[in-house]
Amino acid sequence: MATATSIIRSPAVLLFDKGAVSDQRTSSPFQVPQFSLNRRRFTALFSSLHDGHNINDGSNKITKAVGLEKLFQDSPYDVSKDYLSHPRPLTSTQLSNTISDGPRLRVAYQGVRGAYSEAAAEKAYPNCEPVPCDQFDAAFEAVEKWLVDRAVLPIENSLGGSIHRNYDLLLRHSLHIVGEVKLAVRHCLLANHGVRVEDLKRVLSHPQALAQCEYTLTKIGLSREAIDDTALAAKHVAFEKLKDTGAVASSTAAKIYGLNILAEDIQDDCDNVTRFLMLAREPIIPGVEKPFKTSIVFSLEEGPGVLFKALAVFALRQINLTKIESRPLRNQPLRASDDSNNASKYFDYLFYVDFEASMAEERAQNALTHLKEFATFLRVLGSYPVDTTML
Repeated sequence: MATATSIIRSPAVLLFDKGAVSDQRTSSPFQVPQFSLNRRRFTALFSSLHDGHNINDGSNKITKAVGLEKLFQDSPYDVSKDYLSHPRPLTSTQLSNTISDGPRLRVAYQGVRGAYSEAAAEKAYPNCEPVPCDQFDAAFEAVEKWLVDRAVLPIENSLGGSIHRNYDLLLRHSLHIVGEVKLAVRHCLLANHGVRVEDLKRVLSHPQALAQCEYTLTKIGLSREAIDDTALAAKHVAFEKLKDTGAVASSTAAKIYGLNILAEDIQDDCDNVTRFLMLAREPIIPGVEKPFKTSIVFSLEEGPGVLFKALAVFALRQINLTKIESRPLRNQPLRASDDSNNASKYFDYLFYVDFEASMAEERAQNALTHLKEFATFLRVLGSYPVDTTML
């Protein structure tokens, strides 16, 4: 398995404009291909949902990440090309063909070799070239800069919940969700060869991994130390040749870094699954030949029953919601209550919703048309095939 020779470093953080949601795509009109079902209405709907609000990013200066120059040189694409002005949406068929046909896709993931995200990338795109990035931001940037073809990033875990950072980055960047992949997480206790369980005093891993193995680690009597990534913990233990320290990571990490597996499946709950999103520069053309899911983000005015009305547009059309997540709207001042006798102030929120329907379906188009009547902001993040497998 070939991997990239360098890790993409994270760029400077892009800040939101005060009172605005960040979106870098407003400089170019958004276009979508014509669809066979209600193609005029659907094209107008999708375009209006994306461009209907003046959303701006106040930071036009992006610091080049350390090590990106080499990847620019190696990139098969013309990175100076204004790809936002010439979107080339992929069809579902084209997307599946790129998995096995033609040049190997370069797929960005967060972490180092042996990370669960690398396994998710390889499940999503078999025979791809995984490209490690040290931060989530760097993976988004790598796709936007044409350094890689795709990114595969975690969005939620069945035990730890949502990865809020990636929700915020979905809105800040101009990428599209083109698929999802679910990965069963199986933690192992790793140590250098010759080290026994009773020799260990502490264990390193990602905070969520440590929390997911709390019962086992407490029973063994190990102190815990958080580190950025499970595979990075294994790499540190191996490279430093630590004798009193173990790592919680995957069996793949053990093979890569030459560690011994002291115990397998040490997670407290066997149903430990992480859902990853597959991200690309262009959206795919949604279809109806297989189960599809659509992800959107919207904001609402404050008022009684407003969220109920927003969710009702899906219930009225028998559309099942699989996920709803609220995130504070950045750099927005607190809003005072209309009641002068009440000094209460409110946060403004963004609502991320996943629902089981394709944007090629009339009911999904009607639901979003209805929602747009009272939403202050609405954006379709992607309409993509549902992952019905488990690894």
